[in-house]
Amino acid sequence: MNTGAVPNVQSIMRLSLAATLALVGCAAFGQRADSDHMRSGAPAISRADRTFVRKAAQGGLAEVELGNLAVNRGSSAYVKQFGQRMVDDHSRVNDQLKELAGNKGITLPADIGAENRAVKARLSRLHGAAFDAAYIRDMKEDHRKDIMEFRMESNGGRDRDIRAFARKSLPTLQEHYRMASAMSRRRELRAHRRMESGRM
Repeated sequence: MNTGAVPNVQSIMRLSLAATLALVGCAAFGQRADSDHMRSGAPAISRADRTFVRKAAQGGLAEVELGNLAVNRGSSAYVKQFGQRMVDDHSRVNDQLKELAGNKGITLPADIGAENRAVKARLSRLHGAAFDAAYIRDMKEDHRKDIMEFRMESNGGRDRDIRAFARKSLPTLQEHYRMASAMSRRRELRAHRRMESGRM
């Protein structure tokens, strides 16, 4: 009886040792995976922060493309100048955002997105004064929304660096909104003057 029990005990010990080694291996693998994930920065980034970064990237790309469109299609000097300002400023901000996203492990979209493509397609069909009016209107509304979103992120974002980016970008967006508003008022004043002249 005793001699028959020895192999059973040894088998149990071998199985126990194998199970222990397997658990240790799994734990070590899990720790390595968690460590790699932490180094990528992914766990520190909330879904809301990621959404903000990706949307800001698409918006920035769109501002550059629409700015180039204004430079080529705008009929007034101030619309062309504003378009070039959009290209210059948003190209710089886009580079900053690309570096930030790389540090945080966030993959940025490669294009401007369906909504922005629709805006670009609509503006591409316009010429002269009609283009100017539509572009100014779109820029004013777009920057109004951008200011709201960047202000919300700068105040409520969870990631410190993304909050800092939003806060740093706000003055540029606010300046763009003031410029677009001034262009809108200029066009309204010119239209009013033409109307008054027609009545005389």
